[in-house]
Amino acid sequence: MSALATSLLSSPLANRVFTEKQLAETLGGSDARRYALVNRALKDGSLVRLKRGAYLLAAQRSSAALYPFCVAQALVPGSYVSFETALAHHGWIPEAVYATASVTPGRKTLEHNTPVMGRFSYHPLALQPYGHLVAVERQTFGGLVAFVASPLRALVDLVALRKHGWTGLEWLTSGLRIDEAQLHSLRRKDISRLKTVYKHKAVNAFINELEKALVAPLLSESDRP
Repeated sequence: MSALATSLLSSPLANRVFTEKQLAETLGGSDARRYALVNRALKDGSLVRLKRGAYLLAAQRSSAALYPFCVAQALVPGSYVSFETALAHHGWIPEAVYATASVTPGRKTLEHNTPVMGRFSYHPLALQPYGHLVAVERQTFGGLVAFVASPLRALVDLVALRKHGWTGLEWLTSGLRIDEAQLHSLRRKDISRLKTVYKHKAVNAFINELEKALVAPLLSESDRP
């Protein structure tokens, strides 16, 4: 193990993705010395470069704190995990998802194929101001926090990404294989709070049609035990 990795194992950077700036603050010294240490650590494999300017220690890559959702957050700050990734995480779809897909607050689609943590993709959506984190949950994995879309938010984000118009519940239950019981577990307020989030009329039409399709089994808060 390199001298750099040995020194970082006992530092606050040990169980997280860290940047060049954080590394400089931790190590101190000259830029030349730090670059030399980084290059040696990269060559012997004790340091992993996830993307330009973002690293993690190879010895910590299987740590619970370095759950892929936390890595996704570190690679693109301000993003949140959504789409099929969040649906699978919540148990709403049966298929395993092998990439971590997130909504980015930026305007460009991004992708990072990392050598040890897999593939991360980031997609912008047309959202209303202050709508970015509506129905997004703060979850803790190990010692780090990641933001993850609720099941309904992840579903509607997927509709917005794919530009999929309403074609009935069958697309959800047969196409995505969402258990109908999961849909009937939604509350009116779950659906209503998303009506001011998206800019596109087609997405809002989908939300309205979903509400109509579920209106009979949907219970108001006062009806719940």
